[in-house]
Amino acid sequence: MAVKLILTDIDGTILPRGRRCVSERTVSAFHAALAAGIAVGPASGRGYSWIPDFFGGDVACCATALATNGMQVYLGAEKAMERTLAADALEAVRTIVAETPRAGLVCFDDATPLLVEGSVADLASHFPAYAERCRVTRALPDFPVIKANVFTGAGERAAAALVARLNAEVTALDVDRAMPTYSNIMPRGWNKGTAVAWMAERLGVGLDEVVVFGDADNDLPMFSAVPNSVAVSGATGEAANAARWHIGACEDDAVAAAIEGLAAGEWPFVG
Repeated sequence: MAVKLILTDIDGTILPRGRRCVSERTVSAFHAALAAGIAVGPASGRGYSWIPDFFGGDVACCATALATNGMQVYLGAEKAMERTLAADALEAVRTIVAETPRAGLVCFDDATPLLVEGSVADLASHFPAYAERCRVTRALPDFPVIKANVFTGAGERAAAALVARLNAEVTALDVDRAMPTYSNIMPRGWNKGTAVAWMAERLGVGLDEVVVFGDADNDLPMFSAVPNSVAVSGATGEAANAARWHIGACEDDAVAAAIEGLAAGEWPFVG
């Protein structure tokens, strides 16, 4: 089968927890795919401005990209599509978060996190780099918001209850479980899966010519959209169950090894 597009989640899939850059092997594998005529790039919940640094500034590795959970699509290093979150719906989220103990809401001004609700300490427990750069505002931004996240320092059960309430009461938005206690916010019905389909159509690529890699619940829509979905070892149970194929661990460069095989015209998945 000819593969024409490869997309991979970043955190926990090609970027081990606690590291700031992907491995040299991963960068090399991306370039091998590009040299073979395969479009390759990240599909991440991260905002696009954060992504090049994960590849050591090598912009070729993210010239094709889904960023902000599919809210931003880049083709040929140019922004091809961008969606924003409805201001009134975000205000409804803020109200619920404000009355929920230890819950937080962070919006982004490009690469700058704006802490609207919650504590810096709880934000740091999820993403230290966000806490280091964040500006405490205690108010929603006055510009259209592309990326926003909710989080809690009260544990997984509290996070599940918060996400369930937000999804039930704020019907214009979807809130996922990207991490057990950290969630992405998207317009209702828009996610990595719909963004992959949008990108594939623009590139003239069939969904059966796409391979996607992931590890978390926010990758589930992408796994549903593409027949050849691949979970790394250590993925959440739901992501592992949803994936068609399974490979080794992020820490062992399993995705890089698979991309090397695809670039060489091999099919590296079995079972």
